Amino acid sequence: MSGTESSEQVPAPPPGRSYILEVDRLKKSFGGIAALRDGQFRLAAGSVHALCGGNGAGKSTFLSIIMGIQQRDDGIIRLDGKAVSFAKPAEALAAGIAIIEQELSPLMDLTVAENIFLGREYPGKFAGIDFAAMNRDAHKLLEQLGFDINPKALMRSLSIGQIQLVEIAKALSHEARIIIMDEPTSALGEREVDSLLEAIKRLKAQGKGIIYVSHRLSEIFDIVDTYTVFRDGAFVDSGPISSIDRRKLINMIVGRELRDEFIKENQPQSKTRLEVRRLSRLGKLSDVSFDLRAGEILGLYGLLGAGRTEILECIFGLDRSWTGEIRVDGISRKLANPSQAIRVGFALVTEDRKQTGLITDATVRSNLSLSVLRQLSPRGVVDARKETKWALDMIKRFRIKTATDRLPVSSLSGGNQQKVVIGRCYLTEPKILLFDEPTRGVDVGAKREIYGIMSDFAAAGGSIIMTSGEVEEILGMSDRVVVIRNGAVSGILDRARANQETLVHLAT
Repeated sequence: MSGTESSEQVPAPPPGRSYILEVDRLKKSFGGIAALRDGQFRLAAGSVHALCGGNGAGKSTFLSIIMGIQQRDDGIIRLDGKAVSFAKPAEALAAGIAIIEQELSPLMDLTVAENIFLGREYPGKFAGIDFAAMNRDAHKLLEQLGFDINPKALMRSLSIGQIQLVEIAKALSHEARIIIMDEPTSALGEREVDSLLEAIKRLKAQGKGIIYVSHRLSEIFDIVDTYTVFRDGAFVDSGPISSIDRRKLINMIVGRELRDEFIKENQPQSKTRLEVRRLSRLGKLSDVSFDLRAGEILGLYGLLGAGRTEILECIFGLDRSWTGEIRVDGISRKLANPSQAIRVGFALVTEDRKQTGLITDATVRSNLSLSVLRQLSPRGVVDARKETKWALDMIKRFRIKTATDRLPVSSLSGGNQQKVVIGRCYLTEPKILLFDEPTRGVDVGAKREIYGIMSDFAAAGGSIIMTSGEVEEILGMSDRVVVIRNGAVSGILDRARANQETLVHLAT
């Protein structure tokens, strides 16, 4: 019933190109609630097409239907002009469609090569596996993509960013005609992003069609040819990326005028809150020194693997192997664990909320109260009434969109999950907030809300250290920037002197 074309809204293909994928009026509901009301999309061969929208816009549902992960309620999908329907991902893959998913799913006890060729292992002698050939081809693929990763390394020995690169290599190893990239750079640093974007250009030149999903708008304007915007489960607009600017795209995504991307109203004070002196960790950090003032947002910038996260881990007591000195309000501290760090006044928002920030199967309420269970259970039993009150206070304060505090946190959007992590930190009444990639994987609207939370905390006298691989975010929110290169400080810049060219130069 809904397979008719919508040529009035969706533009014709670029001259000399044909559509390899056409989607019309795609619909999907869960429990009577529409997740996708009108999914429309066109992908031309040899092009990169951005699928844009906020968390909850319907992008993930749309892509899961394309891949056969979920079945549509209505609508039509055409490949090369022919209607198709995939009952499972293997069928989509066989038809030439591969996906790089936002949520990483590696087998951590296998090697890089074994993950890349999982399910397609090379047969060897005596019904065994030809590991040498797999390692050789994995090395060749990684080298072609510009990813400096040992194919023999175990996945658990890699950083989050390196694991993301392996997942990208795995998807590209299928030699698909259509490649879906869902937040492929969310865990990558500038150098790795550059490598990926160069790989995308090569794939485009080979005639591949790429569906690109990213909340990093600078990438969209750098790499894509065309865009489509979804909002509230429906198609909003589509066209050449050259026909719009950043502000117009943001306004279409959020459905209203946003004057500023960044909210920054804090003013650093003269009081020194934190002093880090000669912080070193064997093979990771070397003589890192900086100060943090009350009311200040201090940015840590560097390439992937530069040591940004390691600095936060040492400060927060997650790593005790460091040498040097950390002073809080003038008192020297050697924190042995996060519990001690919390008592001194620290709180940490980790870079991977799914793996280290949340218990995804637990409720919103339980996740919010994780760090204050000692206060909630003085007699060994949790005070449910107080726990509920504190959770509801955080839900209201940070405008966490959830029908009830009893919902599993996994049911929330990425931006709302991040606000749950922040709310849990606030309940410990911190003086210093450590943000490791505070807006990773959240949409522009949720980013702005998080920036507002950060600004309010610092304006009230709190102190923040934030790491980010996004130069725009560092420049937009930091009062000063500490640039880290190969585990050492290569420069400290105040807001007036910091710019993209200088930061990248110091980081490389």
